[in-house]
Amino acid sequence: MSSEFFAKPILNSPYEYPLRHWELDENGQPTNRIVESRRRAEFVTPIPKPKKRRGKAAQEELVFNEATEVSSDEQRYETMSIVN
Repeated sequence: MSSEFFAKPILNSPYEYPLRHWELDENGQPTNRIVESRRRAEFVTPIPKPKKRRGKAAQEELVFNEATEVSSDEQRYETMSIVN
């Protein structure tokens, strides 16, 4: 993988409307392709893959049930609808 993403991760000016962003794959890894639009607000953190991998052990995913524990029939808790 090219290191262009890590060499210049910031594409937009902090004083202007964001016009482009780095495309990320389904695992949150950069594809080194620049998309000419604003990215949807999501909680995504690109993490570089390790240089060496030992075996095929899959990392378990944490499940946060905040939305189901706080939500009720009268009130729904969802953070992304406000931003997007």
